[in-house]
Amino acid sequence: MISSLFNTFIHDPLYNGLVFLIDVVPFGDAGVAIILLTILVRLVLFPIAQKAIKNQVMIRRIEPEVSALRKKYKEDKVTLAQETMALYKRHGIKMTANIQLLLIQLPVILGLYFVFLRSGLPTIDMEILYSFVPAPERIQMNFLGLLNLSSQSVLLASLAGISQHIFTRLSFPPPTTAKPTGDFQDEMQRRMRFMFLYPMPIFIAVIAYVFSAAVALYWVTSNIFSIGQEFLVRRRLEKKETYGDTTTKN
Repeated sequence: MISSLFNTFIHDPLYNGLVFLIDVVPFGDAGVAIILLTILVRLVLFPIAQKAIKNQVMIRRIEPEVSALRKKYKEDKVTLAQETMALYKRHGIKMTANIQLLLIQLPVILGLYFVFLRSGLPTIDMEILYSFVPAPERIQMNFLGLLNLSSQSVLLASLAGISQHIFTRLSFPPPTTAKPTGDFQDEMQRRMRFMFLYPMPIFIAVIAYVFSAAVALYWVTSNIFSIGQEFLVRRRLEKKETYGDTTTKN
């Protein structure tokens, strides 16, 4: 049942979108189509991702206040939790924003992943192709005439891992305290940052290499988009704060 719904509403539309793009891009370049499809999907999800990024930025900015609360209510965990939630509420931080983003993005990301993994290109699966989507007369699997997307690529796999590492550095900045404080939440944040900063990029690079260059190209495109998205949202927040400060002074 779940598999059928996943195919009907996520996998099949994405597959048809990929085939449509291959038909319209120059020379039927599958690599260009993969990049375009990944960007289009990420643009659709951008408003949701923007809220999650804003949340993360605000959480990092009030970290000194949170640390002060931890010291003040070190022996009173209940009051600490209540005061922390009140602080988040005053700053408009929603703790469920990242979870909502994950729940919405995950099926789409998996759909894209399986489309590129099991697309079977250059063969078109006519059983799931919509009647109004034409089958491309030509499908070029050599991305820009250089990289065969149906085989493995050390270059793209390495770029997938490196870009994932860069994105993690942006989204998980170093802790505000240089040394561990012994606090459980602080320790969990440090471990999570380490996991996403080092093992995760290596894992993605290996996966991207083992499957195909098409999957690796998807990861590279998605990571580069995420990096640009992070910079864009941060810059907008900084401009908004600067403009607000100027208005207040005037």
